[in-house]
Amino acid sequence: MDRPRREVAFLSAVIRTVAETGSTNADLAGLARAGAGEGMWLRAERQTAGRGRQGRAWESPHGNLYASTLVRIRPTDPPPATLALVAAVALEETVAVFLERHATLKWPNDLLIDGAKLSGILLESAGDAIVIGFGVNLAHHPESLERPATSLAAHAAAPDPHLFLETLAESLTRWVARWRGEGLAPIRERWLARAHPIGTALTARLGAGISEDGLFEGLDRDGALILRLADGTSRVIHAGDVFLL
Repeated sequence: MDRPRREVAFLSAVIRTVAETGSTNADLAGLARAGAGEGMWLRAERQTAGRGRQGRAWESPHGNLYASTLVRIRPTDPPPATLALVAAVALEETVAVFLERHATLKWPNDLLIDGAKLSGILLESAGDAIVIGFGVNLAHHPESLERPATSLAAHAAAPDPHLFLETLAESLTRWVARWRGEGLAPIRERWLARAHPIGTALTARLGAGISEDGLFEGLDRDGALILRLADGTSRVIHAGDVFLL
């Protein structure tokens, strides 16, 4: 039997928890189109159709975090795509509370621990809203993937998903406020402070079988990835899958 829904007010956020759904992003996109306000969160204890970037399936065992929220875009806001960096710094800050060490950010919004992926963040448009979905391996992580994965439980005690989300909601609220009030600069600065070092070897898969290898040279003023190529030139990457070499 499904557990009853519960709503918890946390600062400016309202967190709704359901026992199971297909995808919290899909559900919240529907609620956004129906008029749901900014600051609403939907968390599922289990997803049956979770998605990562480019439509990849996202495994959803009990004990991990599957949650989505929405940001209503205002005319004076920075570019909506830069919310990927906002979400990343808020999640990294939250993980540090429970792990007592810093995870490493990889462009645009992956968190790594010792090179293994801890989480995924998926942004999708829904009218004038951006839905931000978080999948975080708290208690479990998948094996036998193309790239290694990890969980908080592999390094410390796994936190309760709802407590973790309360902390994340507070952090994201603060970082969105800074993004609106100060622009991208403080977000970019924090992101770079928590990223892998300048000079890290990366490969960017750009689609259609095209990839580009280079060294991490930072972010441009709009948050795009800068790669230093073998010939000494730089390439700015606005979209693509990026992996450590």
